[in-house]
Amino acid sequence: MSVGEKQLDAWWLEYKENSDPTIREQLIMTYLHLVKYVAGRMAIGLPSTIDYDDLVSYGIFGLFDAIEKYDHARGVKFESYALVRIRGAILDGLRAVDWVPRSVRQQARQLAEAMAQLEGRLGRPATDSEIQVALDISPKEYEELLRNVAATTLLSLDEPWSDGGADGEKLRLVDMLADDQDGPGVRVEKGAVLEALTKAIRLLPERERLVITLYYYEGLTLKEIGKVIGVSESRVSQLHTKALSRLRGKLARLEIGLAG
Repeated sequence: MSVGEKQLDAWWLEYKENSDPTIREQLIMTYLHLVKYVAGRMAIGLPSTIDYDDLVSYGIFGLFDAIEKYDHARGVKFESYALVRIRGAILDGLRAVDWVPRSVRQQARQLAEAMAQLEGRLGRPATDSEIQVALDISPKEYEELLRNVAATTLLSLDEPWSDGGADGEKLRLVDMLADDQDGPGVRVEKGAVLEALTKAIRLLPERERLVITLYYYEGLTLKEIGKVIGVSESRVSQLHTKALSRLRGKLARLEIGLAG
């Protein structure tokens, strides 16, 4: 649905003033493509047992939430704001059906902790062989571990960091990578986490940092990233898994530090 900027501005002004359900429906139809876009990107990294239509259904709730909470007067693009809300709603839906086995979640935590401990001791990102030694597994077992953990990394940057203050708004790590609208209390907390996350991304191995940049900042799919850097999609998935595991371990340590 193609709508001009003037018409959109008029709709937003009227809806925020009168909460007209007819205007709300127009806004939903205008921005429904954002839900399909996010669901399509996320479906690539999920098991085949997860249905695309279910992702869209979860994402629509995020679109509803974004329309209700969006402040048109702030000058922030709705698309930027809504993408975060839609992604968060899809992840909430996935969590509700508990699609990741507990054993795999445990493996993901162990990998992240091992990476964080090694980096703390070595003062640099650990190599694959060093991680294998620390976990006492073979290269083949390490490859299998990365495949198993790959699905959980979808949640790694989206785990709730806190309740976000008096309004109960969840603060997710992925919000650090987006232009969001927050209250003063959330911005203070977000500043500390953003600083740590930015530093952690900067210290990633070069290819892992590039994958994170292209996926989260540039919006490329894993397949598109593979074409850019000249490797297979499965290799990009491995790099993505390792990068998010490193970030997860570092941010878990920061959370402990902030809580202590």
